[in-house]
Amino acid sequence: MRRDHERDRCRSARVYPDAGRIPSGLYDAVLLDRDGTLIEDVPYNGDPEKVRPVPGAREALDRLRAAGLRLAVVSNQSGLARGCFTADDLRRVNARVEELLGPFDSWQICPHGEPDRCPCRKPAPGLLHAAARVLGTTPTRCVMVGDIGADMTAAAAAGAAGIMVPTAATRSAEVAAAPTVAVDLPDAATEILRRMHLVAAPASRPRRGTVLVARSDAAGDVLVTGPGIRAMAAGAERVVLLCGPRGRAAAELLPGVDEIIEWPLPWIDAPAPPVDPAELADLTGRLAAVHADEAVVFTSFHQSALPLALLLRMAGVARISAISDDYPGALLDVRHRVPVGVPEPERALSLAAAAGFALPADDEPGLRLRTDRLPAAPVETGAPGYVVLHPGSSVETRACPPELATRIVRVLAAAGYRVVVTGGPDERELTARVAAAGGIDLGGRTGLAELAAVVARAGALVVGNTGPAHLAAALNVPVVSLFAPTVPFGQWGPYRVPTVRLGDAGADCRDTRATRCPVPGHPCLSAVEPGRVLEALRLLGVPADAPEPVGAVRVTGGVVR
Repeated sequence: MRRDHERDRCRSARVYPDAGRIPSGLYDAVLLDRDGTLIEDVPYNGDPEKVRPVPGAREALDRLRAAGLRLAVVSNQSGLARGCFTADDLRRVNARVEELLGPFDSWQICPHGEPDRCPCRKPAPGLLHAAARVLGTTPTRCVMVGDIGADMTAAAAAGAAGIMVPTAATRSAEVAAAPTVAVDLPDAATEILRRMHLVAAPASRPRRGTVLVARSDAAGDVLVTGPGIRAMAAGAERVVLLCGPRGRAAAELLPGVDEIIEWPLPWIDAPAPPVDPAELADLTGRLAAVHADEAVVFTSFHQSALPLALLLRMAGVARISAISDDYPGALLDVRHRVPVGVPEPERALSLAAAAGFALPADDEPGLRLRTDRLPAAPVETGAPGYVVLHPGSSVETRACPPELATRIVRVLAAAGYRVVVTGGPDERELTARVAAAGGIDLGGRTGLAELAAVVARAGALVVGNTGPAHLAAALNVPVVSLFAPTVPFGQWGPYRVPTVRLGDAGADCRDTRATRCPVPGHPCLSAVEPGRVLEALRLLGVPADAPEPVGAVRVTGGVVR
């Protein structure tokens, strides 16, 4: 998503200085591709005299260094395998890069060719894992900056953030699939620093009493708000969460929540019920009974916090914080604004920071669950390590087409994977049909907590853009994301967990927010070959339960043979 910089500067409620260390727990390091990202791409270059930095590279890197970020280069150099240059030539070229751009904390080079199928050559995530180890961090605390799809795939497969800086050689499909797109390297540095500032720890404030937190939406929306809620729990004596019926089960699994108020809000729920003045009066009374010292209202980017802020004012809450582009009058004490495209968990953390709350130093900003509240998984699942396929969704456009789901089960089962098929009570017919291809059918037998217990023991989850994807992220279970592009992947994709995205990111439904597929046949997902899912599992390092049986389905180039 290319950004309108003037618009974003106007939308931001803060001024973000470039100089000095940033007190943010978001990132430790930036990993950068070399050719096409740091320097002009000269194919198979072994000559230091041909090294030309991209415009603004040195200044951009120095800004990142000044912020306390460590820098590493992660680069495929198949020219070594091809004999185009020697290892000594490569060392001299890299030395020239450092002479022009300053020192890097690590160089991670893959010398292999594509036929070698090594685990370090991007799009495999091996180089990123190696760089993170050398830098004393983890991939989830790194940002990968590169110019092609392989860089972004490697980042996602490692659980790192990804920012693409396209060149004239970058394919349009790769740009469409990237979680974030910057104009150039300086713009990528600005984006990294801006996100760090958004969630930066506020100045120390006295611990507050009771904080009322609102997130009235579906389970997945509640889950991605978790980091923001934990930040408030770290700075408050008591946290009361207001949520809707669809989010109650997720709320019960969130760390940091002391009490839950379940109440449907007519300006949030869809289809919207009629507004009942008596019910709103009852809600106002219930909110007043909390005796909250302050309130923080979390919303999705397309929702307004102001109706609830009005009720909170009427309930006597003295300090209210929310994200609002609309003029709030006297309804908000902290009116926060967030640039377009920020991942939803970071959006929530940024509002918490604006309200004066931050995660403690020992708490990562990823999603988390109260695993002590999870029941035992059904005995049918057997030993851990199976693959969960969740084909359904409450939103039609985000579900996996049934025919594709059936073919995925057949291909994975033939390759030696145990597949567990899950779904809600109204999806039993769907799960029975899909599981009949070789899976274990748990359709209608798992509430959210039971589903989390099943996912927690899985090797990976195959799912669309729906709540279970965020469950997997909270449990650190890798995700094969069949992501319809109706909403931005960088904003709503699985957060800080190894992921492979599949589907047509540039389909006609892109950014429509459609709930019913506007294109016949659901082509953004139905065109995915099941063999691509098998390849994704292998890229994520998820092993099958048994060696591939004789006569199994073979995969070549993502196509089932």
